[in-house]
Amino acid sequence: MALSPITRRRLLQFRRNRRGWYAFWLFLFLFSISLGAELIANDKPIVLKYDGGYYFPIVKSYPETVFGGEFETEAVYRDPYVQELINEKGWMIWPPIRFSYQTINYDLEGTAPTPPSAENWLGTDDQARDVAARLIYGFRISVLFGLILTLFGSVIGVIVGASQGYFGGWFDLLSQRFMEIWSGMPVLFLLIIMSSVITPSFFSLLFIMLLFSWMALVDVVRAEFLKARNLDYIRSARALGVATPVIMFRHALPNAMVALLSMMPFVLAGSITTLTGLDFLGFGLPPGSPSLGELLSQGKNNLQAPWLGITAFLSLAVMLSLLTFVGEAVRDAFDPRKIFKE
Repeated sequence: MALSPITRRRLLQFRRNRRGWYAFWLFLFLFSISLGAELIANDKPIVLKYDGGYYFPIVKSYPETVFGGEFETEAVYRDPYVQELINEKGWMIWPPIRFSYQTINYDLEGTAPTPPSAENWLGTDDQARDVAARLIYGFRISVLFGLILTLFGSVIGVIVGASQGYFGGWFDLLSQRFMEIWSGMPVLFLLIIMSSVITPSFFSLLFIMLLFSWMALVDVVRAEFLKARNLDYIRSARALGVATPVIMFRHALPNAMVALLSMMPFVLAGSITTLTGLDFLGFGLPPGSPSLGELLSQGKNNLQAPWLGITAFLSLAVMLSLLTFVGEAVRDAFDPRKIFKE
């Protein structure tokens, strides 16, 4: 499918913003790595061969008796006894980091938290868990949470903003008053209170934050629809009897997509920051979950272990900076005032 001239112009403008272009690919690279976290940081082998058969512990659980052990429970592959049993009749291929986000290293030379070493690349936290593994898994959860929250929040925000701008009148007036009241609430405190009442989980926290995140794009979409509702082609479509939903989302919405797409990277960054703040305060994801906010809290509580705070700070700084640079590039790409030569 051939791209329209305006789309090619926007893509070229996006590429001309070198900082945003490289930030986009770097963020995509880091996110792709985190999606395969189980293949990078895991306390189970990726694949092993035993007695002529091939096994894939990262996708299926095997009892210890399969490898000649004594227990019917799942094999603990970091156990030297289990490793000796497997190596006698086969071999194992391990991930680069032999720890998952919840794996406790019982073979530390000192008291946790311990500094970076050949075994624990970024050290361990105060519960003897590998920081590098928790960073990879926490990065994935943060980005996925932010993407889902941004997607659903944008859908609700577009529907509400489009309805306000298109219908106007009393509906727009009452909706604006409701939004003024709703946006004036102390969101962080309400999130903390609701997180204390409801058992925290990925989806319950997503629902709670969705109650407030949809307002970020309403004003932008509303303004575009207020402007478009009186244009000639909208009036013509209305006079021809075209259905209202078709006019709103097929004819008027494309005009609002420019401002919508320009703001989405910043909304994503804000969603990740809110989740990090809740995790830092202890009101976010369930205890034990890999989280950048929890890692940041570890750094605050263990000032004698500076690698924890430095790792948390750098990971958040890099992630949010990349998203900001991408957002600036997208904004420039959709800015009609940006004139360039092809």
